Amino acid sequence: MKAALWYGKKDVRVEEVEEPKAEKGLVKIKVKWCGICGSDLHEYLGGPIFIPVGKPHPLSGNVAPVVLGHEFSGDVVEVGEGVTKFKAGDRVIVEPIVACGKCPACREGKYNLCSSLGFHGLCGSGGGLAEYTVFPEDFVHKIPDDMSYEKAALVEPMAVALHSVRIANFKTGDTALVLGSGPIGLATIECLKAAGAKLIVVLQRKSVRQEYAKRAGADLVLDPNEVNIPEEVKKLTGGVGVDAAFETTGAKIGFDIGIESIKFEGTMVITSIWEKETSFNPNALVFSEKKIIGTLAYRHEFPATIALMSDGRIKADGYITKKIYLDDIVKEGFETLTGPEKKKHVKIIVTPEKSLLD
Repeated sequence: MKAALWYGKKDVRVEEVEEPKAEKGLVKIKVKWCGICGSDLHEYLGGPIFIPVGKPHPLSGNVAPVVLGHEFSGDVVEVGEGVTKFKAGDRVIVEPIVACGKCPACREGKYNLCSSLGFHGLCGSGGGLAEYTVFPEDFVHKIPDDMSYEKAALVEPMAVALHSVRIANFKTGDTALVLGSGPIGLATIECLKAAGAKLIVVLQRKSVRQEYAKRAGADLVLDPNEVNIPEEVKKLTGGVGVDAAFETTGAKIGFDIGIESIKFEGTMVITSIWEKETSFNPNALVFSEKKIIGTLAYRHEFPATIALMSDGRIKADGYITKKIYLDDIVKEGFETLTGPEKKKHVKIIVTPEKSLLD
């Protein structure tokens, strides 16, 4: 079968690989659509980050090259011995966490913090940028009949955003600043809207993404090149600051503006993956008891995300800006999302079935 493999920085190749088998406890899925994630782009531009190179991943036992892709939907075509929740023909998505199930975090149900954590499509256990993949049934979820395969491929990034909102202990009527309006920033805006945010301000430099942010539910979009965002945020919140900020840029400007814009005892959640370190003065936290919290992926959020998207509380309209064939993923996918046209795109989704593009 065909699959997109990461060999190294700026080295992704579509090759023929062995088709996976539905072994004990595994569900075999024929992939319909798979999104290209920001994590995939980080691996393409600056990896390896999550991808095991040289030393095998402790759970998958594999090293690069690895099959990419973790935001995908498809049909069950076969189930392994012992699988009881699924049958051939079921429409599904995968929650792509690879966890040991035995460490202290896993035993507490916080499997996204597993000491040996990996991600399907990054750690060498297979991936969604392929014709077929297999995954344990406990991390496979059925999708409603009225949800398209394309929209189902957006559940994973939406679950990232929903988890970050939960980690912030965000409450109905709270105020928020979202730093950046790429795919995760836009998903965060939608989740905040669904959570009943009183005010959503977004940091976004001038581009079409400002319009995307407004469409997602932002009340105000500000360009840091044009205004002092912390000052504007304080004006909008009675001189206090927002209850929570959500950093999705992975850039120092977002980090710094976020800390300065939250109120006393406010919370900044860092959802972005960073390619290099940053610095700040801890007094920014000490003098006002502000908090910085990291958030990684999701845990137990997939069912809620599917329900919120199915009933329209999270619309996810307009996210898919391009559909491409697997064979063209480097030029039409990775190069597009890292080149001069990148700001025009939110989510590029990929299919191994050429007929879906006709």
